Amino acid sequence: MAFTVPEYLAGTARCDRRVRDWITGLPAIVAALADRWSLRVGEPFQPGGQCSWTAPATGPAGAGLVLKVGFRFPGGEERDEAAGLRLWHGNGAVRLYDAHESDSAYGLLIERCLPGTPLGRALPEPEQDQVVTALLRRLWAQPHTAHPFRPLTEMCAAWAGEFERKYAAASPADRLDPGLARAGIALFRALPQTAGSRVLLCTDLHGDNILAALRRPWLVIDPKPYVGDPAYDVLQHMLNCEGRLAADPGALARRMADLAGLDGSRVRQWLFARSVQESVGWPLMRHVAGRLAPELG
Repeated sequence: MAFTVPEYLAGTARCDRRVRDWITGLPAIVAALADRWSLRVGEPFQPGGQCSWTAPATGPAGAGLVLKVGFRFPGGEERDEAAGLRLWHGNGAVRLYDAHESDSAYGLLIERCLPGTPLGRALPEPEQDQVVTALLRRLWAQPHTAHPFRPLTEMCAAWAGEFERKYAAASPADRLDPGLARAGIALFRALPQTAGSRVLLCTDLHGDNILAALRRPWLVIDPKPYVGDPAYDVLQHMLNCEGRLAADPGALARRMADLAGLDGSRVRQWLFARSVQESVGWPLMRHVAGRLAPELG
């Protein structure tokens, strides 16, 4: 039977030769992990992840599981996913049963969510807000000192540098006002260093990374753990709510802050800074940055 590469992973491979070369060896990696854990592996989920191959699997005792095999980027974005899931121990996120790393890939054997419907397809956005913030508050409550998770400052510094390179190369039509860009990216670098509390963050939590399950109504998948300011962690969900962001970004920030028990002014600062960081080539983010800047002045 031909080996299936999911749609999003195939799209990444078309743009990234490293991933394209990695996919040539992926059937052997999947087969080795299936043998290691005595799994029967099905066809991968579609459209799948952009940098991983994920499929339903059945364990030796008949348990329903998921096998996730991810590409290991030089920057190590995926580095702490297993450690985060292990620390959360199923309290708001899927359970991790085993993990294995090689030079080119990392494999995770995790709990399967049934029916597995993504939150983003199941509920309207205002109800998603409540689920997202309730899950985050549960995850933030877990201690994180047992593992050397990377600080949010590290991620923000890297993304700020990437923004500055893109901004310099972009056409004037794709760029914010230079003063606004400087202020926003400086704030993006500074905010992680002034956090009043530091927790273990998901950093990429949105409606497609929360699945309906039997053990709990909703469970988080695919975290990218860092330690830092909890106010950062509501951003990705807001960025996915494009209609409400366009209409009134300040109101959305206030709502998410209230639901999550966060400082509203700090969430607005983060939303402004992140909108600047994402603004090159994305008109909505330039609009959001322009709407929020006067509120922060």
